[in-house]
Amino acid sequence: MKILAVDTATTGCSVALTDGEHLLAEINLVSTQTHSRHLAGMIGEACRLTGLAVGGMDAYAVVKGPGSFTGLRIGVSTVKGLAEAAGRPILGISALQTLAEQAAASTPLVCPLIDARRGEVYFSTYRVIDGAIVERHPEDVLPPDQALHKIDAPCTFVGNGAVLYRSIIRDNLGESAYVAHSSAHLIRASTVARLAWKRLGNGDSDEVAHFVPAYVRKSDAQINRRSRCS
Repeated sequence: MKILAVDTATTGCSVALTDGEHLLAEINLVSTQTHSRHLAGMIGEACRLTGLAVGGMDAYAVVKGPGSFTGLRIGVSTVKGLAEAAGRPILGISALQTLAEQAAASTPLVCPLIDARRGEVYFSTYRVIDGAIVERHPEDVLPPDQALHKIDAPCTFVGNGAVLYRSIIRDNLGESAYVAHSSAHLIRASTVARLAWKRLGNGDSDEVAHFVPAYVRKSDAQINRRSRCS
């Protein structure tokens, strides 16, 4: 089961090709430039390295959100186009779930945090049960100190929001708070592919025609429009 997986939710851009549980290639780039400048080339390079055709995948996976609105649109539109052209399934994977998966070995409770700007974070919490992560608190967007009120046990924090608000986390939770290793904060397309492969094993995928990003909160344009109308 060959899967092409992509993440463009934050400043990191990641592409991976997997075959079942086996990673064939992964390319990661952290840049302040728009992902549209790099994504197609990274996909092409991953295919060149593995000798696989981009249209020859069994499924396509992409981080659906939350994260940068522009970044998500770039990743989702690219992968959706590939899935439509190939007539193969598409699987949208949560950015927060991916981060939680990358830090799941640390503590029984994991809280992924992604910088949402405006002094807020996208967050959720996950319990680690028998080695698997189970969502405990649904995805939301709040100021970091309010998000921390949801934490009632020793917890590992992961994601660029955890790095940005490390001091607030420590001030609020003290020794019960752990920040994941630096390597876990970058969303990895290989983890996205692994979560997608698990979904496929359960006969689950998304409908390509109606697949859209999951932003969690309204865009700045929507917020400004609502303010003008109120």
